[in-house]
Amino acid sequence: MRQMKKLALVAFSVMAAAPAFAAGDAGWTDLANTNMVVTLAFLLFVTFLGYMGVHKMLGTQLDNRADGIKSELEEARALREEAQTILATYERQQKEVAKQAERIVAHAKEEAANAAAAAKEDLKASIARRLANAEDQIVSAQAAAVKEVRDTAAQVAVAAARDVIAKQMTATEGNSLIDDAIKTVEAKLH
Repeated sequence: MRQMKKLALVAFSVMAAAPAFAAGDAGWTDLANTNMVVTLAFLLFVTFLGYMGVHKMLGTQLDNRADGIKSELEEARALREEAQTILATYERQQKEVAKQAERIVAHAKEEAANAAAAAKEDLKASIARRLANAEDQIVSAQAAAVKEVRDTAAQVAVAAARDVIAKQMTATEGNSLIDDAIKTVEAKLH
């Protein structure tokens, strides 16, 4: 590494001295040649910077900067991985929530269908009960009407018979009917 730095320094000084060789009239070693003086001053300045360790400080700062960039890259990579993990978690949760929502909707549809079927059956049963109730009321009303008609017919017949018998019967016949009725009742009671 050190040899490489020296080689770079020599190459740099040769490139810097190239303009001095181009100064035609004055020689390279002549102090009147300003190009040579500038080149020597530059070389002295670069040597002084090398002696003071500026290249080491620059290298250290560049290394520190590189380390900082590496740590920032690692931190960014860690943040990216964490973000991907969080994203994967949220996507998984989203899928679970979507599945749960589908299950809830399916369950709600099933319950609605069951409720509709139960309501339909309840309505049918209610209609059947009401029809049976109405039929019972009709039968009951019919029986009551028949009984009422029979009772009325019996009352009318008894009244008509009474009138007919009263007109045709004499007192002796009435007494004889009463006696027959008493005998019939006594025979049935014993």
